[in-house]
Amino acid sequence: MKKQIFLLLILSLFSAGQIHARKKVTEKITERQYWCDMTYRIAQPVLESLSNSELKKKMPIEQQEGTTDREYFTYLEATGRLLCGIAPWLESGESNGKEGTQRAALTAWALKGIHNAVDPTSPDYMNFTNKYGIQPLVDAAFLAQAFLRSPKVLWGSLDKTTQHMVITAFRQTRKITPPSNNWLMFSATIEAFFLEVGEDWDGMRIDCALRQHEQWYKGDGVYGDGPDFHWDYYNSFVIQPMIVDVSHALAIHQKMSTQRAEDLIKRSIRYATVLERLISPDGTYPIIGRSLAYRMGAFQTLSQMALMKRLPGNIKPAQVRCALTAVIKRLMEAKGTFDANGWLQIGLCGHQLCVAENYISTGSLYLCSTGMLALGLPASDEFWSAPDEPWTQVKVWSGQEFSIDHAIH
Repeated sequence: MKKQIFLLLILSLFSAGQIHARKKVTEKITERQYWCDMTYRIAQPVLESLSNSELKKKMPIEQQEGTTDREYFTYLEATGRLLCGIAPWLESGESNGKEGTQRAALTAWALKGIHNAVDPTSPDYMNFTNKYGIQPLVDAAFLAQAFLRSPKVLWGSLDKTTQHMVITAFRQTRKITPPSNNWLMFSATIEAFFLEVGEDWDGMRIDCALRQHEQWYKGDGVYGDGPDFHWDYYNSFVIQPMIVDVSHALAIHQKMSTQRAEDLIKRSIRYATVLERLISPDGTYPIIGRSLAYRMGAFQTLSQMALMKRLPGNIKPAQVRCALTAVIKRLMEAKGTFDANGWLQIGLCGHQLCVAENYISTGSLYLCSTGMLALGLPASDEFWSAPDEPWTQVKVWSGQEFSIDHAIH
């Protein structure tokens, strides 16, 4: 009798173990944790290396054949663009569990890394001048935008000495005259940062950028990149997000009317509507224009409107989450996206040197992080907590009802 009881006990334990193992295998990672894991994977090599003053030592410089000057710019590119994208998550993400551990590590590395980037005695001191070309204006602006997006954690947690060195570095970029196109927003963003932190700021640079873009507005939520219309994603890479962040800073400090800021953001809402409709059921999208190597940076405006809870009424936050997750998986899981040491490689869907334009190098690629701005929403927000929703093209091509599209005037 005792032997039978013992055998039954062994069998029950074995069965329980089998059930637990099956449950563990089939348990799905949440979409939010997937985003956290991917963000950490993208950011860790850059920020950990920079925190140890080893970014220039460890980061490869992949570039177009025949291009030889990117070493002067690529490190600031990686730092500014990466932080610009992950700033909202560092500012207000979850503090517990695996996500909390990831955020804490990236935040600590970022703060130490920013110091090393602006400390003239550091091996990783970065170029903010026009000595080798005008590129530093671009990525100083992305770093400034990161501070606008994370005023407490990224900026407020820096010691006063580091803050002073950041301001000194940014002031060097005033010697750079931006071309008359989207680059005007780089100068404007740096000046908006100065306004935000109480430094002397040049309102003329902001006014010029906003006035010119008003002249270049083509209608239906789209700006020209300069006087001409460019059929690319620069409204999402640069123009719309920087106009939104700059106008927000101006409105907070009563340098722009709230109505004017609202009018500007309505254009971004419209543009986000279009972006959502571009995402196919399998997570692909039209391969239009230049800078395709920025990957899901093409959807920065959509992610930004989700973060700001300014999606139009006919687009549910959950459908944006599902659409962006499909894009992220399609692009970032492609073979060759990362090299053996975890650094991004040039390409759109994998390693594709054909998209390496002469201004593209390894550091440039980290603008992909801006497609994940919505990670700054808390886990309790409906963007993360609501059940999965089909996005527009999924509805259309599966025969479901969907909202027809209308231009704005």
